[in-house]
Amino acid sequence: MPDSATQARDAQASRPGPGVTGGARGFLHDLDYSVVQQCIHCGMCLPTCPTYDETGLERNSPRGRIALMRAVADDRMEVTRAFGEEMYYCLGCLACTTACPAGVNYAELFERARAEVERLGVLDHPRRRWVRRLVLGGVFTRPRLLRLLGRLLWLHQASGGQWLFRKLRLTRLLPAWLRELEPMTPPIRPRFSDRLIRPIEQPAGPPRRRVAVLTGCVQDLIYPEINRDTVDVLLANGCTVVTPPLQPCCGSLHAHNGDLANARGLARAMISLFEEERLDAVITNAAGCGSHLKHYDRLLADDPEWRERAAAWSAKVRDISEFLVETGFRAPRGAAADGPGRVTYHEACHLCHGQGITRQPREILKTVPGLELAELAESTWCCGSAGVYNITQPEQAAKLLRRKLERIAAVGPRVVATANPGCLLQLQNGARAAGAAYAVVHPVSLLAAAYRAEPAD
Repeated sequence: MPDSATQARDAQASRPGPGVTGGARGFLHDLDYSVVQQCIHCGMCLPTCPTYDETGLERNSPRGRIALMRAVADDRMEVTRAFGEEMYYCLGCLACTTACPAGVNYAELFERARAEVERLGVLDHPRRRWVRRLVLGGVFTRPRLLRLLGRLLWLHQASGGQWLFRKLRLTRLLPAWLRELEPMTPPIRPRFSDRLIRPIEQPAGPPRRRVAVLTGCVQDLIYPEINRDTVDVLLANGCTVVTPPLQPCCGSLHAHNGDLANARGLARAMISLFEEERLDAVITNAAGCGSHLKHYDRLLADDPEWRERAAAWSAKVRDISEFLVETGFRAPRGAAADGPGRVTYHEACHLCHGQGITRQPREILKTVPGLELAELAESTWCCGSAGVYNITQPEQAAKLLRRKLERIAAVGPRVVATANPGCLLQLQNGARAAGAAYAVVHPVSLLAAAYRAEPAD
């Protein structure tokens, strides 16, 4: 964990100076100005942006937002509430980066702009301040506390408490904002990743590589079986797998919501946990986490103690599909009794746009016996999850979800595959509400099931 001096330096960087705009140089001022200047205003990003597609307003486009950021960096505009609301209306899906011919680093601009909004407190409100402090500063910086809350929520669900609470319509007693969020409560699994996966597991034959698996935060509570599937797939491909039972949050939630101080602290904690291990790769199976984990080098670039350690970390991080294709995974042998049938693939934004990974999951799916891969129209269009966007911008998120469900319905799949826990939950909730019969699963789970169904030698 970072020492007190490091924590104090990060905290100081997050505090505003005097005056309405903060006085001291802010996150956009300290950014390499060439990053702000990269945008050539060509407009190639416009048709790829879900919010611009919805409103047709320039300010709701990547190009418009970059213009606002540059105006702040040039001291031609103050950071106002309207600026803050615009930065949080953006999904952060990064579709614009895929379309951009100039290579604009929108992810860094986006995170810096939100950090400046939080530094100056232009969106400050007692409830918002309390929620951020509880969630970002409390629960998601303390993995033991997160698991404790997860177990309490599981007990509430498994005991019938949640059913009774809803049956008696006690949700009416909740504040309006909590009443809207309550139906989105995900089902918590009875056993988390540490109960499903041993700290070190060995393959049946001689190990070819030694890798670590990251279990995540939300995924650890609601999709721990995906972590188990990931380990099984790696074992089937000759890897020794290291999975520490208690892992910190990667910090993506913090970085994407303007809390760079906690994001840096969590990055240091993550690096410290794994750097004594002699690893060939660090494996993630969550697209949003992976996109952030690969940029610890950028996040800690100004920290002389951690700069090189972060660069070494970033060089080792691989998405599970990326790693499998890169190292030559083996195709499953034989056909399962009841294959998955018609499968379509929704591309998680931070996998296809954030990491440039689109081919590898499809290569994996095509090797699964009994699987017919049917392409999804607008497969790279955001489903509306976008981290916590479906909580902070429920109306716009619902529109995106409806659009995605329509595209899926046109394919008529038996299974929808997607590689991010937020997308999984969003699509599962949407399918349930629509009465759709298809399952929503992670691609690695389909591969794991195929390995398990192999005939005995």
